[in-house]
Amino acid sequence: RALPQRAMDDFYVRYYVGHKGRFGHEFLEFEFRPCGKLRYANNSNYKNDTCIRKEMTVSREMLNEVARIIKESEVMKEDDRNWPEPDREGRQELEIVYGDDHTSFTTSKIGSLLDVQNSKDPDGFRNFYYLVQDLKCLVFSLITLHMKVKPI
Repeated sequence: RALPQRAMDDFYVRYYVGHKGRFGHEFLEFEFRPCGKLRYANNSNYKNDTCIRKEMTVSREMLNEVARIIKESEVMKEDDRNWPEPDREGRQELEIVYGDDHTSFTTSKIGSLLDVQNSKDPDGFRNFYYLVQDLKCLVFSLITLHMKVKPI
């Protein structure tokens, strides 16, 4: 089911994961904007790699699908108060504007599900973990499909 137009006018999602270390500021970030713009950046200085930036426009149907995934995850009901604080290993941020709701989460990088299970809020943190996995998979698929050099 499609979101009402008013909710889509304000719909926005931004995800960031990164750290500052021996190779400088390394990060992955993407955002979906209300106009349908998907922006992606991946910066790694490992072996003198450079920042990869991609930008494309996705359809309203795709934004509706992103919104559906977020809504069904129920992550907007969660609270990051009992999640691990960002540390020297890095940080994750997820910002969602969905209709009248504006939610931001900030936590440490997740190494494995063991980190999730050992947190003070394993259920809420697991919700976040799986939503982020779903969104990253979707974004990587869109980039691969859209930026494919050789036609199939």
